[in-house]
Amino acid sequence: MSEDKVYNAADEAQVKGRKKRIDIVRANELTDLKEVMSTAGGRRFVWRLLGHAGVHQSSFNTNSQTMAMNEGRRGVGLFLEAEIMDADPKLYLAMQAEAIAQEEKDNA
Repeated sequence: MSEDKVYNAADEAQVKGRKKRIDIVRANELTDLKEVMSTAGGRRFVWRLLGHAGVHQSSFNTNSQTMAMNEGRRGVGLFLEAEIMDADPKLYLAMQAEAIAQEEKDNA
């Protein structure tokens, strides 16, 4: 266990300490994602993940089990997309623009 004593939500010092630790963890998560998204290769990889997750397509299927799987996959993709937007929306736009440019180049 990470803490030996019982957490007391009425203790302002404990509340502030826990909030500070949570804020540090969140900042690290967003920094990690920005690092991945700061490279062209990282952006290509994340774009492929979002495509595989089916973020921008319907998860509908007449088979309920397949639809549930599709929706679960899509949920993970939506989570990743939201994380990118929290980290830096400009990186999402850069990734999208690069993907569109590559698709136009591939189709030319």
